[in-house]
Amino acid sequence: MRTLLRSLKNHQTLVSARSFLRYLSSIVFPRSRSPSMDPVPEFDPLEPSVPVSYPIKELEDLKSRSYFKSFHYPFNRASVELPPGSVAAPDRGRILVCHDMAGGYLDDRWIQGGGNEGAYAIWHWYLIDVFVYFSHNLVTIPPPCWTNAAHKHGVKVLGTFITEWEKGRAICDKLLSTKESAQMYAERLTELAASLGFDGWLINIEVNLDAGQIPYLKEFVSHLSQTMHSTVPGSLVIWYDSVTINGDLSWQDQLNDKNKPFFDLCDGIFVNYTWQEDYPKLSAAVAGDRKFDVYMGIDVFGRNTYGGGQWNTNVALDVLKKDDVSAAIFAPGWVYETKQPPDFQTAQNRWWGLVEKSWGLVQFYPKVLPFYSNFDQGHGYHFSVDGRQISNNPWCNISLQGFQKNLLGMLRDYFLELKLREPAMAFHESEEANGPILDNSGNSSTNTIKVLVNFEEASYSGGANITFKGNLKKNASFMMRLFQGELPLGDLPVFITYSVKSKPGSLLGLSLKFISEGNNETSFLLASSDTDQFADEFDKVIVPHEAQNLKDDVVPMAPGWIIQDSSIMMKGQTLTEIRILCYNPKHQSENTESAPDTSDYYASLGHITIRRSSQNPIFPSANSWVVNGQNISWSSGSQGTKTLSINIVWSLVGRHDKLFSGYNIYFDKVKSNVNGTPEKIGETKYLGVARVKAFYITKLVVPAGTSSLRFIIQVCGADGTCQTVDSSPAMLLAVQD
Repeated sequence: MRTLLRSLKNHQTLVSARSFLRYLSSIVFPRSRSPSMDPVPEFDPLEPSVPVSYPIKELEDLKSRSYFKSFHYPFNRASVELPPGSVAAPDRGRILVCHDMAGGYLDDRWIQGGGNEGAYAIWHWYLIDVFVYFSHNLVTIPPPCWTNAAHKHGVKVLGTFITEWEKGRAICDKLLSTKESAQMYAERLTELAASLGFDGWLINIEVNLDAGQIPYLKEFVSHLSQTMHSTVPGSLVIWYDSVTINGDLSWQDQLNDKNKPFFDLCDGIFVNYTWQEDYPKLSAAVAGDRKFDVYMGIDVFGRNTYGGGQWNTNVALDVLKKDDVSAAIFAPGWVYETKQPPDFQTAQNRWWGLVEKSWGLVQFYPKVLPFYSNFDQGHGYHFSVDGRQISNNPWCNISLQGFQKNLLGMLRDYFLELKLREPAMAFHESEEANGPILDNSGNSSTNTIKVLVNFEEASYSGGANITFKGNLKKNASFMMRLFQGELPLGDLPVFITYSVKSKPGSLLGLSLKFISEGNNETSFLLASSDTDQFADEFDKVIVPHEAQNLKDDVVPMAPGWIIQDSSIMMKGQTLTEIRILCYNPKHQSENTESAPDTSDYYASLGHITIRRSSQNPIFPSANSWVVNGQNISWSSGSQGTKTLSINIVWSLVGRHDKLFSGYNIYFDKVKSNVNGTPEKIGETKYLGVARVKAFYITKLVVPAGTSSLRFIIQVCGADGTCQTVDSSPAMLLAVQD
């Protein structure tokens, strides 16, 4: 320890004692690492390789715009735009989440997805307004998977620009040498955000500066804010509470006259996390009518943070909520990195439940049409499309997340099943105004139904279902809120489709709540059978009709899934709530006295879609697309095999393609038969998912005897429907002799 202190002594001319202690803490008490949390190896970004996200480490690379020459640049562009209703900042306290984990760019760096089914992810977007991707590199560019998932849920995404230590001081000497230099680098950052599809920057200058550099720093912040606002509507530039207007690296832990000049030039301040209890109120007074632009930091690792972070993060959140400012939660990956028991899923939901209990929901779904969710968390052990399992390999890809049910209901179900200490108290506490949300209708207080995102059972779409399992009493039912929405219906009908798989005697329906302009509530039940028992509980009961799933010759649909279709016309009303109703057939409840008081229950909900049309979209014909191969590389293997690397790109001729949410990629092996005509060898194989119109394949082994390969691009719509594989665009590639 003494040797370490002596070796770092010279740094103190540039870095304060607090920064030194941060560094010391990271060495003496390092965060735990999982096997998947390896740093990004050095690579040549100009050479074709598996697409990855990576930061910009050198100021010269930012200046030269070398990032845009990278092979990986097109893959790093986010494909999901922020919904129009989420562009303006809400006029209330907000939650900013700053993701900092082991240097960043871990499993999330693999743009086309990785193989770690246990990779870290956040799926609690309904509790977040702004997401910051943070690392200690000069320019931290958010991997597109985070932007895609966040934008889907109405959450803005920021990258990070940070200077620290001696290198950071040298960077600032160049950055802040002239007004023109400050403006040029600001424009480079704006170009990156606009080109890659994210929403702004967190600026963290953690070095001492000369007084003469401050005017140029102010110009940098001001010009960055102006260019971002003019280029990306609704964009944000957030200043971190670090260097002061005097040039001193001195964290203020509040908004005051030493950092307010920077606050005045941008969209908000991320206040350092070692504030005292009265600092939020003092900061709000300084901010005036911009109090919601003050984001008070909370370090989840608990390093000198108010309340201690960790499982007491809500202590700080409660203070911020009371004082009517915003919160900036730093490093919520603490749950994952420190392996909180009993497992990541349970601990993650429990921790975010603290946030929800303190702050309430900040995002509401559905809000726009079409609305589609398969409840995917962006990882799993298998992958399905339209009820057909096309892969049984483990995977992770945050880009593929679907809208999630609220988690406090899940937490409460966890208490129900495990019968933890004082569960009744825990349930009572979760039934707050915005807290979900577990209501049991009828005489169901003794029911035991667990609700879980089920990764084990074959899914209808993606890698997960919502499963309800346990037991129900006679004449009882179980109701749970799935989504709390703000969807105006207008003058046209909406069509609702959902998939269910259940055991005999386990029925599942959807309950919908609407509100009129006069605040009158109406409730509908969509249920397939035995609905008479609910006639007095809902204003209207609709029996859906069973729909036919699209036929596909590639993979048969898994048995058990039933697709239910309904239409509803509620002119001028707003859909505010979707609930799940679990119940038993009435005749089952009316059996003889010898029948048991309870019966086993098991049902899964695979997806839900709400849209304007009753028909699946008509996809462009295969010949409307142009599919090409680039960067083709062949090598020879043993026993006559070949190995192929190729970048497949495609485009739609003469039509708008923003209606498509993604593309599933497959390939066939083809040989020439005795007549010289092509013949398919074996089954069609799934390769992965693309969110941009390109997919890179590396080291694909081609068996001897294969004459050509057929690559298939299955187009998928925003409502969750996909073109059949046999009618999808494709490319035929001859195997090199």
